[in-house]
Amino acid sequence: MSKWKVLEKELLSDPATKREFDKLAPRYAVISQLIKARIKNKMTQMDVAKKIGTKQSAIARLESGNVNPSLEFLQRIAQVMGYKLTIHLSK
Repeated sequence: MSKWKVLEKELLSDPATKREFDKLAPRYAVISQLIKARIKNKMTQMDVAKKIGTKQSAIARLESGNVNPSLEFLQRIAQVMGYKLTIHLSK
């Protein structure tokens, strides 16, 4: 098992840490998918920013998880890379 997996298991054994991790998981899942899509499309953060009419720093902040983006912003990013943003609810 990797050092990260050992640390992750240890950290997530704390209920408070696990709650926060679970709360943030959807945000980081979307961010991860957007980064993978951008890389797959051979686009830089600057390329995406220019196409949606924003600054590269806005894309960097999104990808670092330092902002809570609007659905419209996520849709615009997905669209310029040829994707459609979909949202699913589950129990």
